[in-house]
Amino acid sequence: MAKKVLSSAAPKADANGKAQQDGSASRGALVADIIIANAPDPVFVSDLEGKILQANDAVSELLGFRKDEVVEQSLSRFISAEETQEFTAALREVVERGVTRDAVLNPRSAAGEVIPTTLNASALRDADGNVIGAIGILRDMRELDKARAYAQRLIDDAPDPVFVSDLEGKIIQANEAVSELLGFRQDEVVEQSLSRFISPEETREFMAALDEVVERGVTRNAVLNPRSAAGEVIPTSLNASALRDADGKVIGAIGVLRDMRELDKARAYAQRLIDDAPDPVFVSDLEGKILQANEAVSQLLGFRQDEVVEQSLSRFISPEETREFTAALREVVEHGVTRNARLNPRSASGEIIPTTLNASALRDSDGKVIGAIGILRDMRAYEEVVQDLEQSKTELQEKILDLEKFEEVVVGRELKMIALEKELESLQRENEKLKAARASA
Repeated sequence: MAKKVLSSAAPKADANGKAQQDGSASRGALVADIIIANAPDPVFVSDLEGKILQANDAVSELLGFRKDEVVEQSLSRFISAEETQEFTAALREVVERGVTRDAVLNPRSAAGEVIPTTLNASALRDADGNVIGAIGILRDMRELDKARAYAQRLIDDAPDPVFVSDLEGKIIQANEAVSELLGFRQDEVVEQSLSRFISPEETREFMAALDEVVERGVTRNAVLNPRSAAGEVIPTSLNASALRDADGKVIGAIGVLRDMRELDKARAYAQRLIDDAPDPVFVSDLEGKILQANEAVSQLLGFRQDEVVEQSLSRFISPEETREFTAALREVVEHGVTRNARLNPRSASGEIIPTTLNASALRDSDGKVIGAIGILRDMRAYEEVVQDLEQSKTELQEKILDLEKFEEVVVGRELKMIALEKELESLQRENEKLKAARASA
């Protein structure tokens, strides 16, 4: 059968009708024959009418026909009339562009099984460069179709809204949860551009997310706010991963949406708690950058909120305390909380303000610690009380010493008085004895 391809591809006639053998073309054709015969994928050669001129063993293994049952047969023997028309269109594309990719063929095997395949076809040229047929490579899609069916079940059964889009943002597939989220039927979502449901600005952000998917294979927590059938704007976060073809090339994205309405309500509630808290409360990321601070922080430090937010905490505390705060953040990550860490921030007026810090973990929607919520307690009044107590203690100790000295003096005097009284009594007794002696004399 190789001779048929060589005879149609290699010879060329001169003006006198004499064939001129092109040796290089013959060698090239021979190399091509060897490559086709040894290719691991099913490879066949057809003329421009779709007649199979050559086929390798892999074609026989795929279809279950002997080679002599394939070669010299029209491809229409193995595929449907509709697919024959598609193959003829693919041949036209081969003639015009030199190549066609991923045409779908479903040949029927000798056992009657319909085998899903994709066809990549390139031009077969004669010695003058004229396209005289096509070299087709088939890819058995049965395993891939099983994988796709499994992926389809995963998407359909996913509790979260999941959709598949191409690289232009057109929705190719969407599960029932998308319909429940947006209030549109699936047929009102599929084949629509995502730009139908989101703003032009978010469409640009989504296309940027698609670029990230192509470059890195994944993007996480992009923000989308699609509008539902009822007109409600629904806050969601998007996690997208790459959708790849059989060659591993990124051809789109699989997007998972998370309804953020309840989380936004929780965040708004937390925001009110922070804003209304009587104590100074701030939120920082894991690098110590202040993301949020309430009015009590401004009152404590004397800085406006815009002078605090987006600043590193190291702007307000010493390098040593910055290290201590970083250690406290590590404790928050490990244990979820830290208590009574000491911070001495410097106010706008330069005053060093003694405070204690109680911090708890700030977590994202997946439960991962992404920062800390810190509550400061102004310790100035406490330290004044402590100082007053220390002063009172010192004064009391001084008074005790004075009292002890006074007591020592008083006790000394009393002892001297007692000694004098005893001496006086002794003298009186001596005097009485002298008087008695004189009287008896």
